[in-house]
Amino acid sequence: MFQFKYPAVQSDPPLSPRETLPTMYDLPSENPEEPGLPDEFHDLQPQLLSFTFRPRLFFPEQLFCGSDMNLYYDVRHQNWYKRPDWFGVVGVPRLYDGGDLRLSYVIWQEGISPFVVVELLSPGTEKEDLGETSSSVNQPPTKWEVYERILRVPYYVVFDRYTDTLRVFSLVSGRYQELNLTTESKVWMPPLELGLGLWQGEYQGINRLWLRWYDEQGNLILMDAEREKQRAEVAEQRAEVAEHRAEILAQRLRELGIEM
Repeated sequence: MFQFKYPAVQSDPPLSPRETLPTMYDLPSENPEEPGLPDEFHDLQPQLLSFTFRPRLFFPEQLFCGSDMNLYYDVRHQNWYKRPDWFGVVGVPRLYDGGDLRLSYVIWQEGISPFVVVELLSPGTEKEDLGETSSSVNQPPTKWEVYERILRVPYYVVFDRYTDTLRVFSLVSGRYQELNLTTESKVWMPPLELGLGLWQGEYQGINRLWLRWYDEQGNLILMDAEREKQRAEVAEQRAEVAEHRAEILAQRLRELGIEM
């Protein structure tokens, strides 16, 4: 699926820097388990998910979203953790102890598992993300094993931005089953009364396919900035309509010989 490209084969004329410069996935890291820090897409996509995660059955202060945050899941092995690209929890306080930002998400303290986890495929992690690996003896379980068997996360979402492929797995009788998505690559999550799907549009100046939340009518859940822009456009339209009506009224009055 992914091709490591460094070091690049030299050519004449030389290839462009985009084709020859190494990525963080090509070069070794001081931590062999983490070849690189999240790339820009891994920053932007979770932001967009968090800004639009608004299940109407829950108040904003009852929602928590985490991205690239340590999720500790086993009180018997307190140094074991997974770090989902994004996860959403419902029914927990937005702030830790009612007034502070979390530094991690500790299951045995919170008491509530994430309702949905999203992994964005990266070189070197795709097999574990898709459940194609298994844990060794005396080693921590894989992501798939943690999400499916330990945390029992109801919805597990995997998105490959290189192929724009969205896959969604739902927990059925304790095991993940892949869902058949609609032709628009959308999935509806009834307990949340919220859907997740692919959206072609611009976010932070980048136009591409993004994961977005939507409501039961298929309308996108808007970010605050989008909502303000929409309100401004509606206000402008109403002002234009009012101005047009005023011009028509003035014209009729002039026809009657009445000057305003």
